[in-house]
Amino acid sequence: MTAGAAPTTPEALRARTRELLAAHPPADTGRTAFLRARFDAGLAWVHYPEGLGGLAAPRSLQAVVDAELEAAGAPDNDPRRIGIGLGMAAPTILAYGTEEQKRRFLRPLWVGEEIWCQLFSEPGAGSDLAALATRAVLDEGAAVWTVEGQKVWTSSAHNARWGILVARTDPALPKHQGITYFLCDMHDPGVEVRPLRQITGEAEFNEVFLTGVRIPDTHRLGAVGEGWAVARTTLMNERVSIGGMRIPREGGMIAPVAAAWRERPELRTHALHQRLLELWVEAEVARLTGERLRQQLVAGQPGPEGSGMKLAFARLNQEISGLEVELLGEEGLLYEDWTMRRPELVDFTGRDAGYRYLRSKGNSIEGGTSEILLNIVAERVLGLPPEPRDDKDLAWKDLSR
Repeated sequence: MTAGAAPTTPEALRARTRELLAAHPPADTGRTAFLRARFDAGLAWVHYPEGLGGLAAPRSLQAVVDAELEAAGAPDNDPRRIGIGLGMAAPTILAYGTEEQKRRFLRPLWVGEEIWCQLFSEPGAGSDLAALATRAVLDEGAAVWTVEGQKVWTSSAHNARWGILVARTDPALPKHQGITYFLCDMHDPGVEVRPLRQITGEAEFNEVFLTGVRIPDTHRLGAVGEGWAVARTTLMNERVSIGGMRIPREGGMIAPVAAAWRERPELRTHALHQRLLELWVEAEVARLTGERLRQQLVAGQPGPEGSGMKLAFARLNQEISGLEVELLGEEGLLYEDWTMRRPELVDFTGRDAGYRYLRSKGNSIEGGTSEILLNIVAERVLGLPPEPRDDKDLAWKDLSR
């Protein structure tokens, strides 16, 4: 790559991308090798700092890079497979990590060499995450934390090398305090991953048992006791990544319904036509709103608006998949495969209508339940008074009795 100041114009980004393609022709370069070279050239996420996959350039210039690489047939990473790493772990590590942590974790995360999972929810602390009971105790002499607890609904834990983990480090403080954020090696002794079979028949989710897991203090992210603030950064990015995914016009869940409508005229009724038109318009509004939200990210970190997008995403997916099953009639009652398996990714559009209908039921739970997100929108977007909370300032050890 040409030395000098980082490019901050479309023309400079195109030139830098063409240099990458010339030095590493996609036809002659392995996928992993090309992705590593792209990261090192600062073209992975151009708005990240130099040396960390970016060039400290405006976020909007990423589209310039992506267009050049797509036109050249260059390989890309797979956000469906490494979405938790890209959408949640990476921005949190960037915001709170040490320089050593950033350089250790961001490159293999973006390339897809290391998969990440999220160790947040617990059997007794899902929507009320701050009630978590997993404990971490510090051995000051060894600078190592010992973790005991259980996590649940953990996507990709069976494939993950690393997990972003929140644990209670001071039970004498109120529940939103005394929490610390860690990076947990899923291959360490004491980490046990068990499958959770879902309504789809698959075990995409897992429960994770942590028994005497030792995490070095160098894998703590942020200050001791400041884990709730760090976790909020993760959660805000999670909701944007779920609800604000970039899709083409008539893409996502509305695509197979629209295709069935065009290809199967014998299925049409006036009532179904009206519902399809309404949902098509809502899907397009949500898509454009997502584009606007991503443009707002150029100015800084995501805000509570991502909660509104995630709410719309869940409701639309469930309504659209319900319409598809009804449109297909008896065919909509069929289900292709109930085999117990542990998939690497969730593929809504590559499966049948029955899968989409069943899997979309989880959209209003994962990434924050719709009820919790409605509270966030009411309080933090609309400015409505918060609901009374008697437990907010009590010590967690007293609440847990």
